[in-house]
Amino acid sequence: MSITSQTEAPFRAHDPYARLVEEVLAELESKPEGLNVSAAEQRLAVYGPNLLAAPLTKNPVVRFLSHFNDVLIYVLLAAAVLKSIFGDWIDAAVIFAVAVINAVIGFLQEGRVEKALDGIRRMLSLHAYVRRDAVWVDVDAEALVPGDIVRV
Repeated sequence: MSITSQTEAPFRAHDPYARLVEEVLAELESKPEGLNVSAAEQRLAVYGPNLLAAPLTKNPVVRFLSHFNDVLIYVLLAAAVLKSIFGDWIDAAVIFAVAVINAVIGFLQEGRVEKALDGIRRMLSLHAYVRRDAVWVDVDAEALVPGDIVRV
């Protein structure tokens, strides 16, 4: 398999932990000394940086309204409407307030979770020790390519 274009099938080392080292190295066109710098640069150009896709962020209004998309909330809102029809304005207001407070609490908790996940993403290791030209070097994790030998 040559590394010439992105349209070719990517490297596939299925279950590499269960295979012989030589088989995995041969399939990834690598060697125990690691890749040479030019091969790593070529693979980086073909496969792109080793980065996770940025998570899609939802519009805050959509995030808030999504907390009303629940069967129990539908029941509460239906009860509030029925109470309003029968003229029980206090009961209707209390039931409606419970539904809104539930959505507000869920929205705030979801925001805290997203901040915590962002913190975890920032704590991830951004460097890796790889073998290039038979020497262990420290590289940015986004510069890892298929066939790199990484020190864990």
